[in-house]
Amino acid sequence: MHRTLHSPEVAVELTSGSIVMPLDFAELFNRDAPVEIDVGCGDGTFLVEMAAQNPARNFLGIERHAGRVDRVCHKVTRFGLGNVRILRLDLAYAISCLLPSESIAALHLLFPDPWPKRRHHRRRSVTSGFVKAVHRALAPGGLFHVTTDHAEYFRQIQRLTATQFTISGEPSEFPKTKFEQHFATTGTPIYRLLLRKISPLR
Repeated sequence: MHRTLHSPEVAVELTSGSIVMPLDFAELFNRDAPVEIDVGCGDGTFLVEMAAQNPARNFLGIERHAGRVDRVCHKVTRFGLGNVRILRLDLAYAISCLLPSESIAALHLLFPDPWPKRRHHRRRSVTSGFVKAVHRALAPGGLFHVTTDHAEYFRQIQRLTATQFTISGEPSEFPKTKFEQHFATTGTPIYRLLLRKISPLR
């Protein structure tokens, strides 16, 4: 169903015959375990640390840029992490078409491009369609974790998720991405949502 690239058994490229089929996580990871997704995983700082801290869980990073995929593969191989896979593919397509319904425990979307100019808002990752796709893919009670440094984008995400998710009161003890580390040094406010899936898809 799949063929590997960049680094064997880490990065996965879908073949033309499987690109419309939902992922088989048991096959992809060679085991059954809860799956967490890091959407737009960048250089893999968050993904790799999460995987190292949670060996009983599987972690799938989705990233479309080849250079970033290579960097993540290098880190995963260096730390000997067998519970990480990287999917090189368009983010919206992967979330909408390749994640089986109610199949993932958590989805992390960390510092997506805010496209601050109004004429560029249509390019933002978080749309009503994206939220519906995330809701469909999450298992009951699954976690949707979003961070941004852009206040207006944060408010938009709050509005889009208000009817199908509830705010989680759990501590937000997660590894810091390079963006978050940088913003901490500059005093830039960081906006975070920890949401739990609660309502039926509408």
